[in-house]
Amino acid sequence: MKKIGFLNFGHWSASPHSRVRTASDALLHSIDLAVATEELGGDGAYFRVHHFANQLSSPFPLLAAIGAKTSRIEIGTGVIDMRYENPLYMAEDAGSADLIAGGRLQLGLSRGSPEQVIEGWRYFGYEPAEGEDHADMARQHTDVLLQVLRGEGFAEPNPRPMFPNPPGMLRIEPHSKGLRERIWWGAASDATARWAAEKGMHLMSSTLKADESGEPFHVQQRKQIDAFREAWKEACHAHEPRVSVSRSIMPITTDLDRAYFGHEGNSRDQVGQIEANLRAVFGRTYAAEPDVLVTQLAGDEAIAAADTLLLTVPNQLGVDYNAHLLESIIKDVAPGLGWR
Repeated sequence: MKKIGFLNFGHWSASPHSRVRTASDALLHSIDLAVATEELGGDGAYFRVHHFANQLSSPFPLLAAIGAKTSRIEIGTGVIDMRYENPLYMAEDAGSADLIAGGRLQLGLSRGSPEQVIEGWRYFGYEPAEGEDHADMARQHTDVLLQVLRGEGFAEPNPRPMFPNPPGMLRIEPHSKGLRERIWWGAASDATARWAAEKGMHLMSSTLKADESGEPFHVQQRKQIDAFREAWKEACHAHEPRVSVSRSIMPITTDLDRAYFGHEGNSRDQVGQIEANLRAVFGRTYAAEPDVLVTQLAGDEAIAAADTLLLTVPNQLGVDYNAHLLESIIKDVAPGLGWR
């Protein structure tokens, strides 16, 4: 059985065609869609984090609210840009959200992608050290987070505290046992996938990847998954590795589906330059009747290799429409592929 969840970028817009017109709409609709996903038999609600944009930015209040309103599905991020993060404060927030959710948090991190403003992390008070760049800074923040999530004491206690301290050095609280084993890394390249495995982080592979061979997107992504799993095996971690891939999959079962996505039926992989030194291959959108989707998706090597599939949702079309799409995939597509 493959886990199936959604990935929500949380856009809002005052456009007359948008059903998500404000930040409040984006947050409240996200909670409602997570609840609907659990009721439909889905497995996860994940959210992308962006700053300085009309998109979701502070994930932990949202994740905590979803954790309190659901009981089974995984809740997570895909991904948090670690260039912007205070890792100790983040550990407190993540520990709190995970405890509220009963240990269901799956925390996806990354070194970040191009943002809305130039070097936006500087406005948050962060600066790469001399001789290092923003990617080094993101990985350093991640290393600190991974260390403190282990729950070991490291801070010297005050000999005259306001409240009594336990013996020894103090740790970040609240601590949620097991969260360290539920950290994921959004990797664009094979090398970063191997690095994530060495660190004991699960692999999140998105709808784009560094174009390292010129092969089709799903083939390159499957090879990335293979590289990750081999590196994990060599690292001899105690917990089992997991892999998620993201896809845009639009089952066409109504006239409205066809009006929205019928033109995507001939979608193909695309190649683009998203950073000065990063040529990326972008995966196609799958849009067709369910029986056609079953045939098409059966040939996607990366989906076959992953244990978790995150479906990117057009969140501005509203909760009801996105629940309809998820239901179509869970009931009309997944069984034909052996995912259910």
